[in-house]
Amino acid sequence: MGAVVVYESSFGNTALVARAIATGIVEYMHVTVAPVDDCEAVCKDNDTLVVVGGPTHESGMSRPRTRRIAQERQHHQPVETEGIREWIEELPDDDSQVVYATFDTRVVAARDLPGSAARSAQRELHRHGHRTLAEPESFYVAHVTGPLLPDEEKRAREWGEQLASQLW
Repeated sequence: MGAVVVYESSFGNTALVARAIATGIVEYMHVTVAPVDDCEAVCKDNDTLVVVGGPTHESGMSRPRTRRIAQERQHHQPVETEGIREWIEELPDDDSQVVYATFDTRVVAARDLPGSAARSAQRELHRHGHRTLAEPESFYVAHVTGPLLPDEEKRAREWGEQLASQLW
């Protein structure tokens, strides 16, 4: 039994959360952390838990246009990248051995606004027949580019522990 945390990160905050979640999971099972574009190399057939996360862009999962805007905001030359939206679309339908959980990072000012990459990801997973282990979870950043709010990494680690303990 193993786990993988697959993430997409625009400014590095979602990557920090992904690693913190993995720190909680590793107390119970082997875990690998991978950016969505490297997942093919590290995702294993025997992974039981797959945790998927990304930043909330325009009330949902990122799209090529919103990823390009994020890259430009960092003064990077835009490069076409794949996000969790495309990764989920490429998953084979219903692997009954695997359970999923979703998370996102969001600007704290949007805490009470509808729309979440984690909720969108969970809907897509369900649409393809995948089971989820928990409700989607959001972790908060102070501004679009970060940083994470205090204690969000701790909260992410605790959430990872809760996920893994449910399977143990």
